[in-house]
Amino acid sequence: MEKIYEILSKIIPGVDYKKATNLVDGKILTSLNIAGLVARLNYEFEIEITPIHLIPENFNSVENIYKLVISLDGE
Repeated sequence: MEKIYEILSKIIPGVDYKKATNLVDGKILTSLNIAGLVARLNYEFEIEITPIHLIPENFNSVENIYKLVISLDGE
């Protein structure tokens, strides 16, 4: 999860990602931010996040992003 915090902090600094649970719903992450995040996650974790995974629930919190990464790691 620390790597995800690091990536997010580079995309949008100054957000308390450890407490945030509404990154998409609260409009903290925009579609452009998510596109950059997905590219970095795909590269860093050697996974493939596809359009089917691009739902708000997967990106509203670091915990949800982590769960997505873990679920794709074995595929």
